[in-house]
Amino acid sequence: MRLSFLFTEVVDGLRRNLTMTIAMILTTAVSLMMLGGGMLSVRMADKTENFFIGRLEVRFYLDDAVSDTDPDCAADPCKSLLADLKQTSGVESVQFLNRADALEEAKKLFADQPEMVQYISDSPLPASLRVKMTDADQYQHIYDSFATRPGVRIVANDKEFVDRLTSLFDGLRNAAFGLALVMALAAMLLVLNMVQIAAFTRRTEVGIMRLVGATRWYTQLPFLLEAVAAAFVGSVLAVLGLVIARPLVIDRALGPLFDSNVFPRITGDDIAVVALTIAPVGIIFAAVTAYLTLRYYVRE
Repeated sequence: MRLSFLFTEVVDGLRRNLTMTIAMILTTAVSLMMLGGGMLSVRMADKTENFFIGRLEVRFYLDDAVSDTDPDCAADPCKSLLADLKQTSGVESVQFLNRADALEEAKKLFADQPEMVQYISDSPLPASLRVKMTDADQYQHIYDSFATRPGVRIVANDKEFVDRLTSLFDGLRNAAFGLALVMALAAMLLVLNMVQIAAFTRRTEVGIMRLVGATRWYTQLPFLLEAVAAAFVGSVLAVLGLVIARPLVIDRALGPLFDSNVFPRITGDDIAVVALTIAPVGIIFAAVTAYLTLRYYVRE
């Protein structure tokens, strides 16, 4: 098969159905951007969970009696609680913070909020034991073992916060995937119509080619390549959209959270991984749809 013939037929087909081609390119681009956004949400959820899981702590806030009378955790019940926590399976480290340490930590944390610092200074924080775990799943075991021990007032942990964050990203992912599915259906219908219209407008020349011995594959391959070419352009636009969206949308919307280490930053590597996934998906999707259309609806 001559490449010049293929190239000419594909270009002519795209030019004849210019509005349909533009519609398919834009629909493919939007659907792939939605898919890419969903994949970025998944990656961000995974990175956020991994980011916080490594920093998860169980905090045992001690009662006023211990906080006031035992600033060095040198007497029971604080001493025995500290020793038992260190010997518990799943515990990586235990750190004791007395009231003075807690106040200094709060001052650093709220350095830009003097009103909050003044409030904390007037309301002394309790002493606490900070327990870092080797596995976040150990929280319930540690909680059940020590929550009711003498000297313990409240037990807190960050896992609920992490679970809420991941649930938020899961919701964003599901919404993006849902929109991508709707747009993919629209793109499929556009490919189907585009191929049928292209075949109909060239039915005479295709018929002549078949009469002189051209194979069905020879006459129908240009139609399939038209759909693939349009999908390729749409895929490129989708990738460019994601590249542009990172500094203009994602970084602007979540920049302060990235800077304060609340969320891990979306990097160029994340965009590259997503781009290398969605581009082939768009092209293969268009090729399969065009092939099935030619196979079952176009009989020339």
